[in-house]
Amino acid sequence: MPFMMKKMFAEKKQKAFLYLIQELGYTQKEAQRLIAKGRLFVNGIAMTKTAGEIEGAFEFIYFEPITRGLIPHAVHDEFVLFDKPSGVLIHPQNRHTPYSLIDELKYQFGRDANIAHRIDQETSGLVLCARNKDSEREIKMMFQERDMKKKYLAMVHGEFKEVMCVEAPLLRAEDDSAIVRMVVKVDPKGKASKTEFRPLKYFPLANMTLVECLPHTGRQHQIRVHLFHVEHPIVGDPIYGQSEENIIKFLDRELDRKNRMKNSGASRLLLHANELEFELYGITYSCKSQIDFEKICFESIEI
Repeated sequence: MPFMMKKMFAEKKQKAFLYLIQELGYTQKEAQRLIAKGRLFVNGIAMTKTAGEIEGAFEFIYFEPITRGLIPHAVHDEFVLFDKPSGVLIHPQNRHTPYSLIDELKYQFGRDANIAHRIDQETSGLVLCARNKDSEREIKMMFQERDMKKKYLAMVHGEFKEVMCVEAPLLRAEDDSAIVRMVVKVDPKGKASKTEFRPLKYFPLANMTLVECLPHTGRQHQIRVHLFHVEHPIVGDPIYGQSEENIIKFLDRELDRKNRMKNSGASRLLLHANELEFELYGITYSCKSQIDFEKICFESIEI
């Protein structure tokens, strides 16, 4: 379990954040943030005042990364790339999450390494991670300024015949029924969103098409919602194109593999982050996934 409760002892009265800086090597900002999040306990009660003091015994919940042996796709001085498998979270959802990609990154490259962007848990493919605080700022700024060129592959239902550019605004809001916790939908009140789609290969026996997706903006679920909007939902999508009942079952982890295959066509979301192109410190990098996504697609479906 990555989050561990550690028993500690302060010999003299002092600011809690100073103790964490001196003993565990946190920065002041990190130490105070962890205290504010309730990670430090005195007599079983969480301390949340960042200027709080400690003396004697106390307990502290800290992150102890673990590894499952995921080999990096590429390693450079300033950054590292992972080809994330489908099903692996980027960050832990809570203290009880057994494993996420941040575990692997920090286990292999240290505390200062950090993930620079996100892809969905069920989306596989390239994830760019910074190896230090300086490169983290630079890389996150590239994503923010849209200087990062991204290409995804998606297997979609039906025959996708022509190159298409979708510019449908997306709104992230609570569903009217309040049953589905959070949905993203096309809405005139939403944020401007743009995705290009290029059909690569049609599979008539399965009635599905391999499509290259080029997002120009980075909205949550953008590719998934845009493809659903043009009536070519991604094979294996458990939310977009599904009934409210089945969405609830999926979110509550009550949708078994057999019914998921029946409802969506695959055992996982068939979306893959395939390429990244960017310039960092004057060097241009073009990175491509080594995963055979087409093969994975056919391993995930039933014809």
